[in-house]
Amino acid sequence: MGIMGADLGALALKYTGMSLSVSDYDSIVAMNIFVALLCGCIVFGHLLEGNRWVNESTTALVMGLITGGVILLVTNGVNSRILVFSEDIFFIYLLPPIIFNAGFQVKKKQFFRNFATITLFGAIGTLISFVIISLGAMGLFSKLDVDPLQLGDYLAIGAIFSATDSVCTLQVLNQDETPLLYSLVFGEGVVNDATSVVLFNAIQNIDLDHFDAFVLLQLIGKFLYLLFTSTVLGIAVGLLSAYTIKKLCFARHSTDREVAIMMLMAYLSYMLSMLLDLSGILTVFFCGIVMSHYTWHNVTESSRVTTKHTFATLSFIAELFLFLYVGMDALDIEKWRLASSSPKKPIALSAIILGLVMLGRAAFVFPLSFISNLSKKEARLKISLRQQVIIWWAGLMRGAVSIALAYNKFTTSGHTAVRVNAIMITSTVIVVLFSTMVFGLLTKPLINLLIPPRPSNTADGSSQSFLDPLLSSLLGSDLDIGQYPPQTNLELLLTIQTRSVHRVWRKFDDRFMRPMFGGRGFVPFVPGSPVERSTHGPGLGSLGTVTEAEADDHS
Repeated sequence: MGIMGADLGALALKYTGMSLSVSDYDSIVAMNIFVALLCGCIVFGHLLEGNRWVNESTTALVMGLITGGVILLVTNGVNSRILVFSEDIFFIYLLPPIIFNAGFQVKKKQFFRNFATITLFGAIGTLISFVIISLGAMGLFSKLDVDPLQLGDYLAIGAIFSATDSVCTLQVLNQDETPLLYSLVFGEGVVNDATSVVLFNAIQNIDLDHFDAFVLLQLIGKFLYLLFTSTVLGIAVGLLSAYTIKKLCFARHSTDREVAIMMLMAYLSYMLSMLLDLSGILTVFFCGIVMSHYTWHNVTESSRVTTKHTFATLSFIAELFLFLYVGMDALDIEKWRLASSSPKKPIALSAIILGLVMLGRAAFVFPLSFISNLSKKEARLKISLRQQVIIWWAGLMRGAVSIALAYNKFTTSGHTAVRVNAIMITSTVIVVLFSTMVFGLLTKPLINLLIPPRPSNTADGSSQSFLDPLLSSLLGSDLDIGQYPPQTNLELLLTIQTRSVHRVWRKFDDRFMRPMFGGRGFVPFVPGSPVERSTHGPGLGSLGTVTEAEADDHS
């Protein structure tokens, strides 16, 4: 398990006496080149940020392609990569910070206010897309003379290509101008990734050789089991971290300790889930949500800034690493030769997959948007047709999760000697490259066409951080009720249920959860700090609670 230098030696630096062996020296050279490429991706991404046409992911793909081409020329067509990627490295080291940061920086007020719609798109929609892609693959792949695939392979393909990557769309959307659309695209993206991985894991753990009604029920039961237990584990670890930091007052002696315990417990939630054969991606996502709602408010202000940027940076580097590697691996001659004597078959297969992806998105976005609109009593809260088109488009891109699942299914330590597996890997790489680069480049003009940008009244709009929601009020006030009467009985029923769940949770959270686990309204302070001098009084310990208004000044 690990990353090994292809034809350049292992990454582990083993010293022989006072000098490095030749292979170790080559490993250091390989890592230097790769790190320099990562730095180049960041620099070019920054230079292109002004137009917002491309993001760092696209830049990393292009630089990976260029680097792979150069390596091919230098090695006379033998190799295109500096490193050989193991999917285990991705699932253990690269994926956790990406998913945790998605949960940690989610704007919970909008996320949970639109939770029903997000769940419709992210969970039910993903299942619809999974069924369409799987059935379409069964019917169309055979026409291309692809080696026979097993039922489990077709279902895995459905799960692999149901996982979306909406980062490019999120970078173009303005969450202040279109908060509903931004929340739906972001929320669907993270729930979709979790659902896809849970589906993939459930398929891998079920014997599909003799498929019947019992096996189908077993698959559904396994999916629901993973969904429930993984979520509960993530919430439990998040609450444990909040309670630990609130009670032990790490900031009395060192703010580094509270930052360290947050990072380690976040990673612990993922590894515990993997140990118990659950869905680590779902566990760490909900752990991130709980930590941002409770734990993050229990640490000092300097620790809040530190954790916010640390988690975001780790996620950023992990995504760059993956896309840079994919760009290089796209030119892997070994896989292309094994897949086919000509690139026509993988390209045709990729075109079919893209068509199924587009059909699968359309099959649930528009019908589920209609259902969601029935529960909205205000016109501004309903999903317009133009917004539905943007949501459909945002889910056409494929990225990190699809690549990782494909490598997990069809390779061993980045290699495969089976022709059909090589075809699936090359087709996946083509789909990711095409969707990220072509669809990604068309995202901005499409959004500007459907939602013309408003004239900016402030000068700081472009400088707002993607993670600003963490520094704002995290749950906000309840929705106003009774201003606009629903037009139908069905709308009334759905609206009352949505509002009731939200109100009940807010009351439960304020009465039971926050007093025990902390959160907004709970402001820690260090002895001798300005916060202590302004809030410390008789009967208040060295760590206590301040008023809601005072808490908002620090959140």
